[in-house]
Amino acid sequence: MGIRKKVKEEKPKTSDDEVVKEFGGPIGAAFVMIISHVIVYYLWICITLYEGKLAYPTDFSDTVPFLGRMWQLVIEKAYPTAYACQIYLGFILFQAVLAVTMPGVKAKGLPVPSEGYKQLVYNCNGVASWYVSLVVILVLHFTDYFRLSIIYDHLGEIMTVSVIFANVLSVLAYVSAIVFGKTHRMSGNHVYDFFMGAWLNPRIGTFDLKFWAETRVAWIVLFFLTLSSALTRLEEYGSISLPLVFMLFAHGLYTNAVMKGEECIPPTWDIFYEKWGWMLIFWNFSGVPFVYCANSFFLLNQDESLQVPTWFICVLFVVLFGAYYIWDTAQSQKSRFRLKLKNAYIPRSTFPQLPWGTLENPEYLETKTGSKLLVDGWWKYARKIHYTTDIMMAWSWGLICGFSSPLPYFYGFFFTCMIFHRYTRDVERCARKYGDDWKRYTKKVPYAFIPYVF
Repeated sequence: MGIRKKVKEEKPKTSDDEVVKEFGGPIGAAFVMIISHVIVYYLWICITLYEGKLAYPTDFSDTVPFLGRMWQLVIEKAYPTAYACQIYLGFILFQAVLAVTMPGVKAKGLPVPSEGYKQLVYNCNGVASWYVSLVVILVLHFTDYFRLSIIYDHLGEIMTVSVIFANVLSVLAYVSAIVFGKTHRMSGNHVYDFFMGAWLNPRIGTFDLKFWAETRVAWIVLFFLTLSSALTRLEEYGSISLPLVFMLFAHGLYTNAVMKGEECIPPTWDIFYEKWGWMLIFWNFSGVPFVYCANSFFLLNQDESLQVPTWFICVLFVVLFGAYYIWDTAQSQKSRFRLKLKNAYIPRSTFPQLPWGTLENPEYLETKTGSKLLVDGWWKYARKIHYTTDIMMAWSWGLICGFSSPLPYFYGFFFTCMIFHRYTRDVERCARKYGDDWKRYTKKVPYAFIPYVF
């Protein structure tokens, strides 16, 4: 009995157990949390109160008064109201109800070492929830029960509610993990662990909070914010500008892609490895929708004389659709390859199913860990080709806004930095996990982002 007990306790260490301090440790985590709040409010102030121009002190001596003016604007224009709470929290509750009640397919995640290699089951009903949300919101708008232009009038208030909600939820997630003994991969530093998270798979029954926030909240809220800017423009100017139509396509395609391919998300890094901490919670509930929609609201009041030429808009549409096609099919190829290996692939007819989204008998590289690395399809050209196309789409969102202000290019810059940081995290993790096999893989596919270039 003693020998058996000892063997049971000495489980092999996996990447799921290993504590690696990232983002500069506790100091870096604290900085990210502070600057994230600054970014959300600064973009809102510049877009809605400074006509899309940068807000800054007139000189060095104006720095402190400038900060005081910024704070006063937040107090006056973004103070959380009961009405803003009804709008934001009502929509979040609506999405939660849809996630629990709508029909969908069941998909299994990867075996989780900390859960005894159990495969959690996810209810992938994003498509149904997405379509129902579209119908309900459009009916409310066109029947004048709740016009989406109201969102623009109360944008600051709603945004503050999202910020408060995200921070409160982060505290609840952290404390509940400790109380219920669900902490995982803890560093021992409260600041860092609060930032990265304590709970890996927070669930209420079968309702997976991390999966729901990642797939439903961030992207659906973002799309409706952009839709509200387009419909507000229609009410105020009598038409929707081509650049705003572009943004509707950009955010609509992205949101729809997440919903239609939701069954491919459970095995991804965010769901399998990342814990549900402040980093994911804040950016899913507040950062992604309210930062990423900045360009849409920038375009709402843009003078037509400052718009880019029609030919340039057409070029950007080609770039957007081309980048989206590669991004969508590349993600599908890898996800379906992994699912087929586990006999978990679920053929779906969700719109749109693009050509070359599924590979038949693809080439792959065997590793000593038992994992197989895809080296076929788009993935034989570059290891992170989906990142490349994601970055292309991000910069197209800025270019469609023209060149009258540098503000619309913040997202492209921010997203590129985030992607490169994520790339370095992924490379470090894979190098530790696969060892010499990773070297073989990088030799087989030498280009990371751009085939034959980078």
